[in-house]
Amino acid sequence: MSTSPAESVYLDNAASMRMRPEAVASMVPLLSQAGNPSSLHAAGRAARRHLEEARESIAADLGARPSEVVFTSGGTESDNLALAGIVAARRASDPRRRRLVISAVEHHAVLDPSEALVAAQGLELVIIGVDEQGFIDLDALRAEVDAHADEIAVISVMWANNEVGTVQPVAQVAALGREHGIPVHSDAIAAAGHIPVDFGDSGLAALSIAGHKFGGPQGIGALVLGRDTPCAALLRGGGHERDLRSGTQNVAGAVGMAAGLAVATANLELEAATVGAMRDRLFDHLLTVGGTRVNGPRDALRLPGNAHVSFAGCEGDSLLMLLDAQGIECSTGSACSAGVAQASHVLLAMGLPTDTARGSLRFSLAHTSTADDVDRVGTAIGGVVERARAAGLVASGGRA
Repeated sequence: MSTSPAESVYLDNAASMRMRPEAVASMVPLLSQAGNPSSLHAAGRAARRHLEEARESIAADLGARPSEVVFTSGGTESDNLALAGIVAARRASDPRRRRLVISAVEHHAVLDPSEALVAAQGLELVIIGVDEQGFIDLDALRAEVDAHADEIAVISVMWANNEVGTVQPVAQVAALGREHGIPVHSDAIAAAGHIPVDFGDSGLAALSIAGHKFGGPQGIGALVLGRDTPCAALLRGGGHERDLRSGTQNVAGAVGMAAGLAVATANLELEAATVGAMRDRLFDHLLTVGGTRVNGPRDALRLPGNAHVSFAGCEGDSLLMLLDAQGIECSTGSACSAGVAQASHVLLAMGLPTDTARGSLRFSLAHTSTADDVDRVGTAIGGVVERARAAGLVASGGRA
């Protein structure tokens, strides 16, 4: 009798988590209901009530005011709105504001719009380097701010890195910006729902989140924008969302995101401890393979579910496909650049040689991960790396 294959081990939660049951349950009744939240009749008022209750819930979980939560289509739009909107508003009142300052390890949702603004408007992009663990060089940032405070439009430094899990000193960056009257934005998409994120305490001017990173639905996000932070709209139409993001709101998505974040926040301490312990167990398995190195810190300044390693003599794509053939799903880095045969800009910024960077994998765990999942990786990884190294030798003209 044939047996069914074992269920796949999903360890790519940093790309997208499974929706939490509470998020699904909150959305289902709304998916079949009519009602535009801008309409004045009963159905419209009901939709508006759901939307505003979701806004209040998200604000409470992020230490913000409801009026500061602007719903978007996801994290990428939130990042784009923060950067392009703040730059446009600041330059409108002071044309000298022509410098954008970001870290070298930002997600492409920050890096690419920054480069586009430079190309379109002739601005100057200043990229602050990081150390070997991915932490921003605060001295270099301080020197840039001290020298060019009157020219900087915005600073953007992510709360936690999506690839290697490094948690940045966001409060220090925000304090430096406030000292010089410069708004600081943080891409908190990898952080929210996994480590404490408090907008009010952080001192930030703006912060981005995405629902599918903590158990909400895909296609919904938010920009938390301080009421006194200047920002111009990118989408114009009906004046929705503080006249910053026109378009009929995704009510069911907002409700699902709020439900997912509420559960993640309520269980954050327990889940972080449990997931962090499994991550350390996974590191123990991975480091039994010779020529393996951990990328990023190994302490509390790492996201609890992030395990990022490089295997000498391997190609990340080969490792990923060999693991996938055994029912283990992970990533070679940022999901948005998956399938592109190039070294991660994050790892290169951290000083890794190109060959080492190309031989890297990211395993990302969540509350749905189990010890059995981790142990299956441990059982498979040695043989997978051996095969990948042999394939690399053959491809380079050597002998397996």
